[in-house]
Amino acid sequence: MMNSYERISTATTKLAAWFALVTFVIFAQFARAELVLEVTQGNDKLVTVAVSPFSWSGKTVLPEDMAAIVDNDLKLSGLFTALERKNMLSFPGKESEVYYRDWKVLGASYLVTGKVEKQGENYHVHYQLFDVVRQRSMLSGQVKGNGTQMRALAHHVSDAVYEKITGIKGDFSTRLLYITAEMVKPASEKREGKKTVKVPPVYNYQLKYADADGKRVRTVFRSREPILSPSWSPDGRHVAYVSFESGRSSIFMQELATGKRKQLAAYKGLNSSPAWSPDGKKIAFMLSKGGSPDIYVMDLDSGKLSQLTSHYSIDTEPDWMPDGRGIIFTSNRGGSAQIYQIDVAYKSDGSVVASSKPKRLTFEGRFNARAKVFPDGKSLALVHKGRQAADFNIAIQDLDTGRLRLLTSSTLEDSPSVAPGGRRLIYSAQGKQHGELGIVSADGRVKYRLPSAAGDIREPVWGPAVNL
Repeated sequence: MMNSYERISTATTKLAAWFALVTFVIFAQFARAELVLEVTQGNDKLVTVAVSPFSWSGKTVLPEDMAAIVDNDLKLSGLFTALERKNMLSFPGKESEVYYRDWKVLGASYLVTGKVEKQGENYHVHYQLFDVVRQRSMLSGQVKGNGTQMRALAHHVSDAVYEKITGIKGDFSTRLLYITAEMVKPASEKREGKKTVKVPPVYNYQLKYADADGKRVRTVFRSREPILSPSWSPDGRHVAYVSFESGRSSIFMQELATGKRKQLAAYKGLNSSPAWSPDGKKIAFMLSKGGSPDIYVMDLDSGKLSQLTSHYSIDTEPDWMPDGRGIIFTSNRGGSAQIYQIDVAYKSDGSVVASSKPKRLTFEGRFNARAKVFPDGKSLALVHKGRQAADFNIAIQDLDTGRLRLLTSSTLEDSPSVAPGGRRLIYSAQGKQHGELGIVSADGRVKYRLPSAAGDIREPVWGPAVNL
């Protein structure tokens, strides 16, 4: 059977069939409520860190085990291994209680301690990081929030510790957006007169988001019709997505805090692939209202719609360059799906115009699509298929040199999304039984899977850091 990606390189008239196949592949199965990260390939030079249980003198049990969350975050970075709590010789609450020799004997290079206090309705979390080898304090800080923010507070501690040790900004305070599908009624048959008619299965589709460690899953939107192409706003307060709830594709914007929805595009034909501009004021997407799928940009204040590309081929899957001066997209105008870039200019009335002709960026392999720009604008993450290869894998292409490097190697991988710090990528992957999510470090050395026990999870998008 022809793969969905190969279909994009066929004539425009086959786009509807291609889209239907994508929908089938994506939503064939289900997702469970909470994701569980499993490290499948780790760094071979892990640094041992000890996270001592955070002290707490309150009369009730803390809503969360703060130290356990920090411990887990650091392990999931793929750079650290954590000293088990049962092997610790003491649980220091302040620097005077830290005996470096004990921690050095246990093999720890770093020690994290913490203390939680409650003042009014807020919890104040004090934390410290110690360099065991040099026997000195490296970092101390404080974060505060209410009981529902305890996991977020712990993630902020993890970010601070990670950045102090590695010099790289942590992404534990970010969130993941993704789509699940649950079969609520299997396929069946029914009689209509003298004929037996096949009845397709019924699914429950949900757009969800969770913390970067897969916890605290929340549902944004649910529908009996497919949901596609989720996208975060730069401030993390809104999401955009494609919904088929009306029986045809429409693009919606939704505020997470209130659930308030706004329909942005429901033109004749396909409405797909929304992508927010870096300043959050515009959204690029694909529309086929003119006959061929082309890239458009909508100004969110004025609602003004600007058409950027005009070609008989398929132009789709836009993403913005970090400076907002260019948009990349997938097009088969060269005979196969490849990545192109078009420069843009802004007018005072809110419209956006193309300021250059589309420039092809990818040349290696017979298929490159669904590209996402790294935060520094120097590389692309994309779905790649080599000329002799049968598999679709996640790859990174350097924009200066054009050098392409494969990060994964299973059979069908899709939808790469880059973490805000550019250190990790999340993508869709085919598991043994169901579609699941994968995370890979940008150097390819550390990999995780988020397996699904009950069905498919697809189209993940890595969101911005969350402010307390």
